[in-house]
Amino acid sequence: MSSGVGGAGAIRAAEAMTFEPLSLPGAYCIRPGRSVDDRGFFARRFCAETFARHGLETDFVQRSISFNNRRGTIRGLHFQAPAAVETKIVRCTRGAAFDVIVDLRAGCPTYGRWHGEEITADNHLMVYVPKGFAHGFQTLSDATEIDYEITPEYRPEAARGIRFDDPTLAIAWPLPNPILSQRDVALPTLEGAR
Repeated sequence: MSSGVGGAGAIRAAEAMTFEPLSLPGAYCIRPGRSVDDRGFFARRFCAETFARHGLETDFVQRSISFNNRRGTIRGLHFQAPAAVETKIVRCTRGAAFDVIVDLRAGCPTYGRWHGEEITADNHLMVYVPKGFAHGFQTLSDATEIDYEITPEYRPEAARGIRFDDPTLAIAWPLPNPILSQRDVALPTLEGAR
């Protein structure tokens, strides 16, 4: 009879998460460290103490899922008005997406710049989106699911956005002929979103 503890196949405590600063200050690509054995792997994707040591938000009050039927779907670029500005952790739990963040922090040297990161169910990468950023993504495969951790909670009256194809941003979306909602098609440019 086995106790289920220890042995050659036991999974050790997960290796440390890696926080890679992106080109936009305050934003990170987070790589969960994996403890691997013959069964698969175990990884920690959040630890309040570790996030706090990096000066990041630790109190996420809302979790959401975005499921997208078709490859090429764009959602975004979305943000919340200043009274409800959000911090997010974004990851892909099924399929693949090109995740985009845009710096909207007035007076910041990187204002209006964007960063894109491919997140997939296989690479397990997470994007930490700090306050003051717009966020969007384009799906790279059918049946793609995006998981969000957000704080504070979403407020519909504070919802804002910027056109995905704003020429001043010149985002290099990977797929042509995107699928968009009518709401996202009608969003203003960065200049008009102020």
